[in-house]
Amino acid sequence: MGGQETVICLYRVRKGNERKFVKLLQRHWPTLRRFGLVTAARPKHFRGVEQGGRAYPIFVEIFDWKNARAAQMAHEHPEVMAIWEPMDKLCEARDGRPNMEFPHVRPLKIRVQA
Repeated sequence: MGGQETVICLYRVRKGNERKFVKLLQRHWPTLRRFGLVTAARPKHFRGVEQGGRAYPIFVEIFDWKNARAAQMAHEHPEVMAIWEPMDKLCEARDGRPNMEFPHVRPLKIRVQA
């Protein structure tokens, strides 16, 4: 099954939908955790604006899937889909980029000089 996988979720939230989106985001990780799909490490959340001088809101969520299959398994849970589907509708594609992006990443072990 493999070890945990970190995902960086980038959400391009449509202006005016920020509050609704945050309410869904608050339920997101606890729901994934209840089904054993994520690790116990709490997620990190960030809010900002899209680059390029426009004040379009973006949200970032970083968390660890329990293993490589967990993201696919999440689609099998109606409770998870009840969060993901409305999240999708509150976001918008911008400048040829999708409304949401989910790159999976691994730690990079490098030495940084002070």
